Amino acid sequence: MPDTTVPTQRSRMPLFRLLSMGVFLLMAGCASPPTSQRPPSVSSIPPLTTEQSNSITIHALGLVGTPYRYGGNTPEGGFDCSGLIGYVYRSSLGQVPPRTVSRMASFGRPVAMSEIRSGDLVLFGNSAPSHAGIYVGDGRFVHAPSTGGEVRLDRLDGVYWSRQPTQARRP
Repeated sequence: MPDTTVPTQRSRMPLFRLLSMGVFLLMAGCASPPTSQRPPSVSSIPPLTTEQSNSITIHALGLVGTPYRYGGNTPEGGFDCSGLIGYVYRSSLGQVPPRTVSRMASFGRPVAMSEIRSGDLVLFGNSAPSHAGIYVGDGRFVHAPSTGGEVRLDRLDGVYWSRQPTQARRP
C-alpha cells in the first residue's frame, strides 16, 4: 500500500529554504547590470598623455588627402568625419569613440577652447553637433569635410569655421 502520510511542517522546511535561496539567486542575477559593449564612461577614460596627443596628431596629419566617402572609415575606402576620428583613435590609442558626431558630444570631457590641445576633438554645431575634426595645434584641425572632397587641414579662425558654434572634447 502506498505511503499516504502528509509531510510534517519540519520536513517541508529544507525544501522551503532551498526554494527561497533559488528565488533570491535568480533575482540577484536579474538585477546585475547588463554586460553590453558600450563605449567607456567618461570617468573610466584616463586623460590623454602628451605622447598620445602627439600620436593622434601625427596619425591624423598623415591621412590628409584621403578621399571623402559618406560612411567611410578606412584609408582605402575613404572617410567621413566621424569615420576619420574613429580610425585615428582606434589606431593610435585603441579607444573606440562613438560612430556619430552627435554622440561624440558626450565622449570624453569638455575643454574650454582657450585650453584646447593636440589630439582633442572639435565639434561644430549647436546642441547636436553635425561635424567634427581632430585638433592638431596652431589653430588647425584635420577633418573630412564633404562629398567630392578629401581629408584636409583647416584653420578654426577661417572664414567658414569661425562662424560655427564650436566645442572641444578631450577623450
